[in-house]
Amino acid sequence: MLAVARELFAERGLEVPMAAIARRAGVGVATLYRRFPTKEALVVEAFTEQFAHCQAMIDDALKDPDPWRGFCTVIEKVCLLQASDRGFTAAFMASFPDLHSEVRDRTWEDFAALVQRAKDSGQLRADFSPHDLTLVLMANSGLAGVPAEVATAASRRLVAYLLESFRAGTDALPPPVPLSLDLVLS
Repeated sequence: MLAVARELFAERGLEVPMAAIARRAGVGVATLYRRFPTKEALVVEAFTEQFAHCQAMIDDALKDPDPWRGFCTVIEKVCLLQASDRGFTAAFMASFPDLHSEVRDRTWEDFAALVQRAKDSGQLRADFSPHDLTLVLMANSGLAGVPAEVATAASRRLVAYLLESFRAGTDALPPPVPLSLDLVLS
């Protein structure tokens, strides 16, 4: 059931009905609800491993001796994850009461530290804001719905363009907008 839920969430996002998950898993809806009493419980369980993976990416980037490379690696990996799994960004940003908010908060704080580290090294433009990650994810989310191989290739190209614009020494941008990552779901 969990494997099927992950697969359907990746293909169609979190709006997949519980009945569709049960049907594809070959079980009754009651069986699914006995194991996962709410959809939120299923979402949390389905994405727990990916939440940990996302935090580990940032932890590794913070340890990288090259702050720019660490920053770029996180942006690249998060965008590839988003392009290949439509449900992940929605699950990560969902406001479910039991959805590991401490993991989400720590990940955000660590990403902000990664941004500051890259700025301090002089490699990331001074006007980059951690909130710009929302813009990156919103742009990248436009790839949802296209075949996975196309989405990942297009995501790599989009991220390469964006990373070039994030380098220090490029022209000034309009001021950052404090966007919430919840807007990626809209």
